[in-house]
Amino acid sequence: MMRSLFSGVSGLKNHQTRMDVIGNNISNVNTTGFKSSRVTFADTLNQTMSGAAAPTGTKGGVNAKQVGLGSGVASVDLLFSDGSVQSTGKNTDLCISGNGLFVVKDNKQTYYTRNGDFEFDADGNYVMPGSGLKVQGWMADDSGALSTTGPTTDIVVKLGQTMAAEATSTATYTNNLDADVPVITSYSFVKPSDGTTHTETTAGKYIGASSEQPVTLYFSDGSKMTVNSGRYVIGRSMPQTTAWTYYDSLGVEHTSTVLFEKSVVADLTYTNEEGNPVTKKATAWVMSLPEATVNEADGSTSTYTLGSTTITFDYDGIIREGTFSGTETLVADTNSEVTITTPPGALDGDSVKKSSLSVTHTAPNGSSTPQSISLELGDLTQYAGMNTINGDADGNAAGSLESISIDSSGVIMGTYTNSVQKAEAQVAIAQFTNASGLTKTGSSLYQTSNNSGAANVKTATDLGVKITPSALEMSNVDIANEFADMIITQRGFQSNSKIVTVGDEMLETVINMKR
Repeated sequence: MMRSLFSGVSGLKNHQTRMDVIGNNISNVNTTGFKSSRVTFADTLNQTMSGAAAPTGTKGGVNAKQVGLGSGVASVDLLFSDGSVQSTGKNTDLCISGNGLFVVKDNKQTYYTRNGDFEFDADGNYVMPGSGLKVQGWMADDSGALSTTGPTTDIVVKLGQTMAAEATSTATYTNNLDADVPVITSYSFVKPSDGTTHTETTAGKYIGASSEQPVTLYFSDGSKMTVNSGRYVIGRSMPQTTAWTYYDSLGVEHTSTVLFEKSVVADLTYTNEEGNPVTKKATAWVMSLPEATVNEADGSTSTYTLGSTTITFDYDGIIREGTFSGTETLVADTNSEVTITTPPGALDGDSVKKSSLSVTHTAPNGSSTPQSISLELGDLTQYAGMNTINGDADGNAAGSLESISIDSSGVIMGTYTNSVQKAEAQVAIAQFTNASGLTKTGSSLYQTSNNSGAANVKTATDLGVKITPSALEMSNVDIANEFADMIITQRGFQSNSKIVTVGDEMLETVINMKR
């Protein structure tokens, strides 16, 4: 009878513990990033009334006679399954999906959390606003390069921080030059001075057009065109104009214009990928400048010098570096009354994938320091179809941080007033071998324990974790499951209370036997 009383009492205590856990789960049903717990029971020691006996030749075996002494709490398990993603629209909120936690710190302690309710404080620290704990990660350098191999640090991004001007050093050309573009076979014009018409068919002759001296161009496909500006060469195509923006060392914005003209077809000798010399028919294109000196709007000037001018495509449409055998003689048309200050670019025997553009700006329009820009041409192709050539230069004007955004890998991108986007930092993610072994410290925070394992701190991509920006993780408490557990726990508690009641009645009966 006494054993049953203590068994009933242990059952009451254990079911009360289970009810406490259920109550805590339901209480945190709307707590951001909360992970629910469960209670498991196990029986306790058994009193052995007689031991087991092995079978003999004359008698079978006998099982032990044992009476259990009640139940105990075997474990309170932390369930680290993902909660639902709740969109918030706040661009500093983060939600983790997968096995990972955010890393936050105060001056001395490191904590881990699934609560991604973060924001930037007055000093630009990325923090949990409820506790002021600082989110950990890796800061980018001034160029926006991120290194995630070193230790983590506080993430600090100050709105309004400045970006220095950076002079353009490289302009990259991409896309296609039209292989089918027709070439000029002849031209004619009326001389403004005497009204006579002049026609020219000699290859290599070039002429300038103006509103006073329009020029009619005739092409290899039978078409013709009258132009009022520009410079044109018989035997070449119409100039394909490319313009791109670049910046000097003070961040002043300029525009560079480079012309591409299809020229002659001849043999090109180059070294192939196997290191062997190859000679193929190829088409040469010539780069040139429309003007060597440009008068800027503020009265200053920019003076340009172009390096190598010949690029060549073999009949596979691929740009090649090699020796070009074609020749071309350029002569200005002396009958023209339009002065050409900058002659067309000359065909060179060496075909290149890289050229250079040197420019000097006079004050006050930017820096007067000579600037050299590398022209990267290796990504160009020549196939029949549209002419889609495009030039894009690096460098930027000075600017200040205007807004931030965070991507699914935790990279914080800053957008500056000069329209440049640059990585500012990356949020660190910690992963544990046994996340359920972490110790709860309140405020949705965890710390390592002897059974959690050490924190493996890396990027979300490295750990296979997905970050959803502008969202928070909801509690993973399942209300239906908790209510079902509540009913089961209540019935278990009632049943154990009956054990105590009946045991008490049996004791009373024994006492009454003496009366």
